[in-house]
Amino acid sequence: MKVLVTGANGQLGYDVVKELQKQNIECYGATRKDFDLVDFDATEKFIVNYMPDVVIHCAAYTAVDKAEDEQGLCYLVNASATENIAEICKKINAKMLYISTDYVFDGTKEGFYEVDDIPNPINIYGKTKLLGEQVLQRILNKYFIVRISWVFGEHGDNFVKTMLKLGKERKEINVVADQYGSPTYTADLAPLLIEMIKTDKYGIYHATNDGVCSWAEFAEEIFKIAKLDVKVNHIISTEYITRAKRPKNSKLSKKLIKITFCKILENWEIAIDKYINRL
Repeated sequence: MKVLVTGANGQLGYDVVKELQKQNIECYGATRKDFDLVDFDATEKFIVNYMPDVVIHCAAYTAVDKAEDEQGLCYLVNASATENIAEICKKINAKMLYISTDYVFDGTKEGFYEVDDIPNPINIYGKTKLLGEQVLQRILNKYFIVRISWVFGEHGDNFVKTMLKLGKERKEINVVADQYGSPTYTADLAPLLIEMIKTDKYGIYHATNDGVCSWAEFAEEIFKIAKLDVKVNHIISTEYITRAKRPKNSKLSKKLIKITFCKILENWEIAIDKYINRL
C-alpha cells in the first residue's frame, strides 16, 4: 500500500505520516512546497505522478474566525480543492480519507450527534467542510469521511498549548463553559485512520477521544495535569464573542466506529495527561 498524506505540516498530518512510517507503510507527506491545493493542475500532476493507493486528505483551511472574512479562500481550499482531489482519486482508482469536523452540525441537538444526523453548519468553516463531504459522496465510492473535534497534537498550535502558555502568565482566566464536545489527540487518532484505510469499510465516521467536557473543564484538566495554579472562571458564549458562531453541542457519537472497527480512543483526560508529559 502506498499512501499520500496532504497537510503533512499540520497537527494531524504530521502524526499520520509518523504512524505510517512506524508501520513501514510506503508514504509521502505532502506540504505546500510540493503543491498548492488551490493550483488544481499542480495538485493533479503531483498525485498522478506519485500514484498512491490511498490519499489521506488532512490539509484544510482551519482558521474558523478568519474564514468569515476570507470566505472565498475557505471555499476554494475546503470544497473546491477537495473536489479536485476526489476527481483525481477516481481517475487513478485510489481510496480517499477526508477529515471533517463537528462544525458541520449546528449544536442544537440534545445528546450525541450520530453519523446520519442531518448537518446544518452555522459558520463558513463548517459549511465548506460539509461541501467537502458532499463532493466525496458524489464523486467516489471508495471514501472515508472522519469527523473529529477539538484537535490537539504535538506539531502545531492548539487549545492545550495556548492554555499552558496563559497558565504561566496568569492566575485567573475566563473560559467558555456552555459549549460541550470531545477533545481529539492526533497521536491517538492516527493509528485508527491507518487501520481504516486498510479496509473497504467505507462511509462516514465520528472519531474523537472518549468522554465529554466543556472548554472550561478542558482548561481545568490541563492546569491540573501541568500543576499550574490557575482559577478558571466559567463564562457563557455570549460573554466571549467570536467572529464565527460555534455550536454549543459538539458531542459526536462514536457508536459506528466501535461497531465497525471494535475501537474506541482512550478517555480525553488520559490523552491530555499523555500529551502534556510528552511535551
